[in-house]
Amino acid sequence: MNDSPTVRATPLLALEDVEVVYDGIIVGLRGVTLEVPEGSIVALLGPNGAGKSTTLKAASGLLSAERGAVKRGTIAFRGRPIRSRSPAKLAREGLVQVLEGRHCFAHLTVEENLATGAYAHGPSRRELREALHRVYGRFPKLRDRRRVAAGHLSGGEQQMVAIGRALIGRPALVLLDEPSMGLAPKVVEEIFALVRELRAEEKVGFLLAEQNAAGALAIADTACVLENGRVVASGEAGAIRARDDVKELYLGRGSEGRTRFRSRKSAASTAAG
Repeated sequence: MNDSPTVRATPLLALEDVEVVYDGIIVGLRGVTLEVPEGSIVALLGPNGAGKSTTLKAASGLLSAERGAVKRGTIAFRGRPIRSRSPAKLAREGLVQVLEGRHCFAHLTVEENLATGAYAHGPSRRELREALHRVYGRFPKLRDRRRVAAGHLSGGEQQMVAIGRALIGRPALVLLDEPSMGLAPKVVEEIFALVRELRAEEKVGFLLAEQNAAGALAIADTACVLENGRVVASGEAGAIRARDDVKELYLGRGSEGRTRFRSRKSAASTAAG
């Protein structure tokens, strides 16, 4: 019999007791703890203002652009602290973010937009051509429209550009912020299917911030629910999806208001105590 202790795998991304403050006084996150295991999809759910985007930007190093800062806690990528690293350095190490709202360069062509995602890696011309070829293999529509200015694309096509730009450097982890926002249901299905394929075929991990809880939970391994900058529920995606409070608030099966989740949690805590 083997009595040796089981060695726990180091998560790809780990946030521990993270507090974020904007302008030195406004608290954006309050003690957030979560993990993204290697090659997994973690859904980050919650209403507007819950702290989903702040969580992603804390991990990707983009908080300072909005006068935000991590004031407490630790953030580690592949087991190494990353709070002092720039977004460009993190991208070179395999962690990239796709911002909410797509943020394409409207005056640049599709191919020029995609190429900007490779600059942090300093590729040769041959390496860039190969990277573009690989992205076009995932997005055939973009190959057809590679000479078109991104500002002339549909919302779904712009989202493809934004995701393709993130993928061009072969990241290990993509922080994907509200990819379904403002898109037609068919396009949303295609994007969620792409996320699942990338995890299965290339072992890319995803931290997926979404208000479309049903779609996110359908492809996620685990999930965290945020409210007012705090994690109020976390666990296997199936278990989170089965919770009555999640069904009522995030899956369209109730109409009692978002305070119901916190009140249930508080009531459960009181009963347990």
